[in-house]
Amino acid sequence: MLDLFQFNAAFPTDGPKPYDQNGVRQIETFRKTFDGILFIDRVLKALGVGEGKAYPPRGDSGLQALHQQICEAKVSPHAKLSVFYYLLLDYDELRGARSNLAEALAEESGLPKNYQILMRGLWHMDRREFKFALEHLAHPSLPSEFADDIITVLVRHGKSSSAAAAEDDDDYSLPLAYYHTVQPMLQTSEALELLFGALARTSVTSALRFSRAYPDHARQQLFEKLVASVLEHPQAGGARGRELVSLPLDRAEEKWFQEYIASGEGRRSKNAKVVAQMRQVVTGRHRGLIPVGGLGGQGAGAVRAGR
Repeated sequence: MLDLFQFNAAFPTDGPKPYDQNGVRQIETFRKTFDGILFIDRVLKALGVGEGKAYPPRGDSGLQALHQQICEAKVSPHAKLSVFYYLLLDYDELRGARSNLAEALAEESGLPKNYQILMRGLWHMDRREFKFALEHLAHPSLPSEFADDIITVLVRHGKSSSAAAAEDDDDYSLPLAYYHTVQPMLQTSEALELLFGALARTSVTSALRFSRAYPDHARQQLFEKLVASVLEHPQAGGARGRELVSLPLDRAEEKWFQEYIASGEGRRSKNAKVVAQMRQVVTGRHRGLIPVGGLGGQGAGAVRAGR
């Protein structure tokens, strides 16, 4: 069995290598698109490897130095091998479809399958190949250690590049697919708020159901964020507005809704009045005239609501 903690056994000494000037520049370009941090950076930090940006290594000497730092880290052998696996995926990408250096290392070292799945998923995330990433990161064998970061990156950067999705600013199919499949317990307020914003812009009803799982204070904040997401939409009186005002709110939610619209931040929205009137109509509390074309509509006439 090869000693993969010997540099020449872990990494090829001949053939194309990924950490030349062009390769490093490409990786740094990906890093910039992710606000300066890749998932491999998070992994290395968790392992206590390197200070600052240990990845990508610069040339052979940089890779040897990184290899030594990984070997000296006070973590399990599997954790160390998983980083080697990630690095060899860089080699495989450069060398083409026939290269299987990462798989060969995994087989030779007995690296558990869940480590391979995780690192391959994170590698695809770092290359902005989000659909391929989710095929791995949504695997049931994986822990949710990086779930907050995955949600955050997918909400901010994971919108589909298709022409149809490019026209839809509210396409959050990837982060929601990950969340619904994995069902992680999110640890940071940032990830929670981003996920809830994606839910609110996709399904008002689902967002309300999600908010009800939290204690009252957090629940109220999420509920107000839901209302805000409807009010800020140019067509607040459209389908999402109708869905919002038709929700079966409990007593606390109704109170929060009325206060947010009447005296809270919601009152600043130009759509606040029409959404409040829509809710009054749905709940039977509206008095006065309603345009024939509906609230916010272009109808020429009007009918009287109530008695």
